[in-house]
Order: sequence, then structure tokens, then C-alpha cells
Amino acid sequence: MPTIDLSTPPPPSTGLLDALPRRVALTLPELRLVAERAGDAPLPFDVRDPVSGSSFDGRLGESRGTAEDSAYAGALAALHDPATSLERRGLLGDGGQDEGLLGAVGLLATPSTAVDIDVSAAGIHARSWHRQTDDAVATLSTVDGIVFEIAWFASAQWPQELARVAEPPADTGLRGSEVPPYVDLPYELADASAEAIRSGRADLVPVLAAQHAGSVVGADDQPYSESDVASILGALSAEAQGRLRALVADVSGDQTAVVGVVSWTLLADGWHALRPRRAGDDHRVAIGRVDPSDLAGELAPVLAEVTG
Repeated sequence: MPTIDLSTPPPPSTGLLDALPRRVALTLPELRLVAERAGDAPLPFDVRDPVSGSSFDGRLGESRGTAEDSAYAGALAALHDPATSLERRGLLGDGGQDEGLLGAVGLLATPSTAVDIDVSAAGIHARSWHRQTDDAVATLSTVDGIVFEIAWFASAQWPQELARVAEPPADTGLRGSEVPPYVDLPYELADASAEAIRSGRADLVPVLAAQHAGSVVGADDQPYSESDVASILGALSAEAQGRLRALVADVSGDQTAVVGVVSWTLLADGWHALRPRRAGDDHRVAIGRVDPSDLAGELAPVLAEVTG
């Protein structure tokens, strides 16, 4: 059983290709076998174990959850033998093993900083686990729990990899938005208006806007009119077509300590960051237009709390 040495830094890159992130696509059985060969390294997620269904399925028809589990189990069963496929690709087998791949799985299991990213948009649910130790980063990503992409690279390439995760699906229809590039409003107002719209009481939104007259401001700290506030609140709910959530944790010690969370919402014109803050005794949230390339900057203050 090989031992993964994470204390020895990799040799400096000698050219452009050496400096680029390396990516390998693995099926779940392949990933589990590589983890086993890497000293039984734990994976950063709970492996899904489909169940056979409940006792009601035979009488009342197969439930949606059971149907999904059956399809998932069928897809896994149709995959090639992981040992054979890995050996054929030259990644693991009697002919040798890819030390970089084994080291990346080892880094996923023994990081000092963890970033878990969850993205839902255009019917796609993607999950990505990023793990960092010193100047090395390893990532593991999937959209279906069957095929995974594992990548490893120097920390200098991390911002580009974060932007890659945050890129909306190609078929996401983007257009103009009624939400301005920046708006700052009471959290209570945002929460109450969203609940009113979810419960079918959109008629309450103008009332809520009137109750918080003058408290919703733009980038220049100038308040929006009541009618503009009502339109903004309605658009925040009506345009929402996706979300991104990134959780940062310090895993360097015996206990995992969650340091902070970054949340984005995907509106008609793209991503908008949700930044909660306090102004005296008031809880407020600033909502600002961002691009995928801004995710690293949004995470930087949170990561600094871990590395600092």
C-alpha cells in the first residue's frame, strides 16, 4: 500500500504545460479504488448508497426517489471494471501508477483549508470540493455523482479554478435585469417580501416597501422610491434562476471549524452576491452584481481568517 508524502514540495515547473492544472475524469468506482490505493484516503463526501425501495412501491407504484435510486444504481452497474479501466489508461495497475493522481487524492483527505461549493442553475446541480495545504490545491467536482473530475495545481491557479466552477451553464438565458447592479436593504424586508411572494401574496410587496421607505439605497447611498423598491423586491424573486453557496472551513486541527459562507443568486443578468452586514442594531444585506471571476475575491477575506 503506497504512502502519500505531502510534505515534499513538487519540483518547480519547467514550462507552460507543467504549470497548468492537471485534470483527470474518474467514475465513482474508479475514484473509490484510487482512494483505496492511496492508503484508504477518505473522500470529501458521503458515497451515495441507493436503496431498493419501500414496501409501498409494489402496491402504490415506484416513488420518484426510488426511481432515481434505481436509475443511479443502473448507471453504476453499467460502468466498466475500475481496475481494468484505470490500468488501460495508465493511471493505476501492475504497469505503474500515477503518483500525481494518488497525491491529489491524498491532499483531498489531509488539507488545512476546505472550500465546499454548491451550484444550482438551469436544472444542473454541481458540487465541487476544494482542498488546500501550503501551495497545493486539489479539487473534486461532479454534477451527477457518477463521473467526477479531479484536478490538482499550485495555489496561484486557484482563482481561475474557482471562476470555472462559478461559470453559469451555457444554456442559461441571460438578459437585462430589473435589479440594479447594487442595492442595500434591510434583511427583514428582503426576507418578508420573498416569503410573501412564495406564499402567493405578492400584493403585500408594495405595503412592505412603503413600511421601509427610505431604507433601500443604491451605491451612492441615495434611497430608491417606493415604486422602485417594490419592483426590485419582485424581481429578486421572479428572476431567481440559480444559486451558489461556498462554505469555507479550517480543517487543520482535530475539529472542523466553519469560518464563513459566500452566497450568490443567479438573476436575469447573471450572478449577484448576497453580503449580509450589520449597521448598528440593524441587519442588512447588500446585493451586488458579480462575475464568475469575482468568486476568488469574495472568498479571499474568509480564507484569510484561516491562513492568517
